[in-house]
Amino acid sequence: HHHRTTPYTEADWSDVTAKKIHPYQKSKTLAEQAAWQFIKTAGQGMELAAVNPVGVMGPVLASDYSHSNVQIQQLLEGQVKAVPNVDSGYVDVRDVASLHLLAMTQPQAAGERFLATTGETLSMLDVANILRVAFPQFASKLPTKTISNATIKAAALVKPDLKMIASIVGEYAETSNAKAVNLLGWQPRSAKTAIIATAQSMLDLGIVQG
Repeated sequence: HHHRTTPYTEADWSDVTAKKIHPYQKSKTLAEQAAWQFIKTAGQGMELAAVNPVGVMGPVLASDYSHSNVQIQQLLEGQVKAVPNVDSGYVDVRDVASLHLLAMTQPQAAGERFLATTGETLSMLDVANILRVAFPQFASKLPTKTISNATIKAAALVKPDLKMIASIVGEYAETSNAKAVNLLGWQPRSAKTAIIATAQSMLDLGIVQG
């Protein structure tokens, strides 16, 4: 979605034919499209609602957690000296759960897609700064600088694990939660609350040493 200037909504789909799309994002899009096609052709009266979360934060329950949460551990442990210029939406896992419940129980949700997002957009440096204020004991370990887009893209040519990051540096990432809020009455926590809850749970579980 080149030259995007308005927040992404449920009307938007990833372009699975684009050369730049990463397999991770492509697979999610193809899976949802297949689900809608199944309902249309073989659903036999079944109803479907789709919940599409952005970066999921919030309390982790054990040491086995999602890739989105790994960045919080890496930041707190001082593994990241500088961050790429990547913006993202965030949402608390507890609010993802509540939106699933609303989508399953509210009749008006049938046949609809919903973005699970607080509607805020934060850079990775914003996330580091939230952690710096909330957990000052880790301030010296948290990054204060960003890496240029050109540097990330050049590094991705020789380091395959950087290809996905390289594909989204500098990209517009604003999202809207208006549909879930207005149609279902969904009320998500703030991104800041979700990020702090992630870090606090890692401290409580001893995943990160305070």
